[in-house]
Amino acid sequence: MPRRPAPFVALVLSLLLSLSLAAKPRARDLGVPFDGKPGPLNAITDVAGVEVGQTTLIRGDGKLVVGAGPVRTGVTAIFPRGKADHSPVFAGWFSLNGNGEMTGTAWLDEAGILDGPIALTNTHSVGVVRDAIIQWQVRHAKKPEIWWSLPVVAETWDGWLNDINGFHVKPEHLFAALDSAASGPVAEGAVGGGTGMICHEFKGGIGTASRVAHGHTVGVLVQANYGLRRQLRIAGVPVGHEIPEGAFRPDEDGSIIVVIATDAPLMPHQLKRLARRASLGLGRMGSISGDGSGDIFVAFSTANTVPAERGKTGAVQLMNSEDLGPVFAGVVEATEEAIVNALVAGEDMTGIDGHTVKALPHDKLRTVLKKYGRLVEK
Repeated sequence: MPRRPAPFVALVLSLLLSLSLAAKPRARDLGVPFDGKPGPLNAITDVAGVEVGQTTLIRGDGKLVVGAGPVRTGVTAIFPRGKADHSPVFAGWFSLNGNGEMTGTAWLDEAGILDGPIALTNTHSVGVVRDAIIQWQVRHAKKPEIWWSLPVVAETWDGWLNDINGFHVKPEHLFAALDSAASGPVAEGAVGGGTGMICHEFKGGIGTASRVAHGHTVGVLVQANYGLRRQLRIAGVPVGHEIPEGAFRPDEDGSIIVVIATDAPLMPHQLKRLARRASLGLGRMGSISGDGSGDIFVAFSTANTVPAERGKTGAVQLMNSEDLGPVFAGVVEATEEAIVNALVAGEDMTGIDGHTVKALPHDKLRTVLKKYGRLVEK
């Protein structure tokens, strides 16, 4: 039997894992109450055109051997208009606390334009993922040449579970994530860039949610890797105090990346305002955005067509800023729910040197919510 190339194998494994994880229970299935009206999928892909692809790398056990593992990492890719549409979108970003990295943000500030996919990975793989995006764009360019690109790639640190200095994320893993990107349900938890992440000292990772607001859709995807157990609040309930077992950190560590998509017709300065509102969703969860946390958010709108060639002009639609209140609320609510979805999707994971992070126990969460009168009975 002929040997399959690594990108093909990674793509198949990613698709199979995504299908299995997409069937997991989500926060609402457990009776967690949330404000606002979600879209049909309650995911960032409720914004028409948005596609998500992920490659997950899990292999090896036992003692850390740098370069050999154990490996608990991956990469997540988000296309604003899908992988077949390379036209740019308006975008803005915000850093609540900057102990982290998101590439391409100087140009986002300068031009307010996002050209290409957004990717999320671990801290020490930002460079290879950034370069691989450009390689992918060159291969798939509709024009003869790609002369210039400043991709947006963001990170959180997975070194408690993953051999982060082994540099296990390779270009082919990013290619597989991009090639497999699709609309529809999004796998959550220990998948893609969220594979080795920890949230409030429970297993964290990728989470997503959406809201219908003022006739428009707002979708959020998070890579959640922040917070102390004692800070955790879910639906206003001090869950971290009620479930202290397994906490292991004396000080806050880690980060969160939030990607916000909308079909509302917004300009870059308005999208920066949307990005700021992710901070309030994070605050609802109990985070204080500590010194060691890289809490960085990016927002884009698919509503307008941005002129991509010299000499071209275009008309744009613009929502009145006085109508943004429901959209702001949608960002806050979807950010909060996306984080809880990441926690609910978590499963116990053991990584390097036997480091083990427990998942948020569903039965105990329901018991705590019921104690405080916040459980939605099914």
